[in-house]
Amino acid sequence: MAIEVFNRYEIKYLLDTETYEKVTEAVLKYMRPDKYCRDGAYYSICNIYYDTSTDEIIRKSISKPIYKEKLRLRSYGKPDGSSEAFVEIKKKFKKTVNKRRTTMTLDEAVAYLDKDIRPEGDNLNKQVLAEIDYFKQFYQVMPKVYISYDRRAYFGIDDDSFRITFDNNIQARREDLDLTKGAYGKQLLPSGKWLMEAKISGGTPCWFTKLLSELKLYPVSFSKYGTEYRMHLKEQIESKEKK
Repeated sequence: MAIEVFNRYEIKYLLDTETYEKVTEAVLKYMRPDKYCRDGAYYSICNIYYDTSTDEIIRKSISKPIYKEKLRLRSYGKPDGSSEAFVEIKKKFKKTVNKRRTTMTLDEAVAYLDKDIRPEGDNLNKQVLAEIDYFKQFYQVMPKVYISYDRRAYFGIDDDSFRITFDNNIQARREDLDLTKGAYGKQLLPSGKWLMEAKISGGTPCWFTKLLSELKLYPVSFSKYGTEYRMHLKEQIESKEKK
């Protein structure tokens, strides 16, 4: 059945180039690249985030509530209509992240999310679709933001539930909201910065805790969609002031 469910902690860190190189060197001793990270190379992840006409979902999210949720459409690499796509609901309660997603073709996903044409097939989980249906109807969502990035991802050799991802070239746009158009838009991070995220389902490995201490790395609060929204607000304010 084409469904993936995750329950885990997600802790983020911002790295400069020197620190990124030190961390990746250490990671390779204890972890292996995931299936998308062929020969250790970056791969692209492309998303369209759905929100209300008034950006209610992201406005609530950046206010740091105890509970928050997001809906997005995701592909790996630049897709076409027949490519595999994921429709995901991501929920966060306190520090625990729950992600529920199901797989369909991109054409099916766009028809479902934008035109309410429900997909059919034995590979779809009806419970997850019911949750997405409720989310769509409750918020009356529409496509609002495209966000893409290049990623390296690794899983632990001894504990494959422990994952680390490195993202850079994080780009966003509020027009041309079509995954088949490819990656372009405004940069969300300064040049020479990487976003590292530790995804923890069980315990944190001792080697990773030691590495964080040695490099004096501390968690940061960073949301790709939240960062884009703040930049968008700033641009709107500056545009009004010029008039």
